[in-house]
Amino acid sequence: MATVDIDPLARDLRFTSADFRRIRTLVYDYAGIALNESKADMAYARLARRLRKLGLSGFGDYLDLLQADPAHPEWQDFINALTTNLTSFFREAHHFDELAALFTAADPGAPFRVWCAASSTGEEPYSIAITLAEQIRTRGGKVEILASDIDTQVLQIAASGIYPAERLAKMSRTRVERFFLKGCGANEGKVRVRKELRESLRFFQLNLSADSWPELGMFDAIFCRNVMIYFDKPTQARLIERLAALMTPSAKLFLGHSENIQYLTDRLVPSGRTSYRLGKSY
Repeated sequence: MATVDIDPLARDLRFTSADFRRIRTLVYDYAGIALNESKADMAYARLARRLRKLGLSGFGDYLDLLQADPAHPEWQDFINALTTNLTSFFREAHHFDELAALFTAADPGAPFRVWCAASSTGEEPYSIAITLAEQIRTRGGKVEILASDIDTQVLQIAASGIYPAERLAKMSRTRVERFFLKGCGANEGKVRVRKELRESLRFFQLNLSADSWPELGMFDAIFCRNVMIYFDKPTQARLIERLAALMTPSAKLFLGHSENIQYLTDRLVPSGRTSYRLGKSY
């Protein structure tokens, strides 16, 4: 059996091609994430930290531990290690312009509900909250923002609302002063989202590929950006159908710039740059 030799400084951690095949199967079955062959180095580097912490010398022992107990707490660390979290404030800014227009056109007498289905470390849901807070100033109304992720570690960062100050480099001074507090002393070089904005969001863990979701209600906007690129086509199609079922008649679904669902479903039709509405027959 071939051994994948990745880290010459950690050859005591046995990692074979069979181990990587097991990792691919486990992460797919648990989270719907499809790792291709090129991700072996990444899987080794990220999971090696877990093996060292647990005092294990080989990946086979680690994977046996997981498979022996589907409820083992290490499962969450396994998934956290293999998920990729790349985000920034107001990434793909045109979507937030569309969100503002969608909110302005909505019924002011009803709560405007948004779900950020892959919140990562929080920059995206806070960008949503800032966009709507700016609109509420003139339009009025009430908003409800839900933000979820499968990774518990990034959710903790998101809920804290604390970031390096350089993350705000491209944000206007007006926004920074209105929605963030500048750290001092031990927190020099950091910023924190103001309490009122943090409290306008509800963060929670959710596995998008799970057989069942909690009761979420209907949404006027759903952000599920740069998630489907990690899923295979059947998982993508199933996810899109489930998201469409939670959209109000005038709602929009926002996807990442490299994600195209036109061949996955006929329930949704393009309505902007990588944004979609329900088709007329739904």
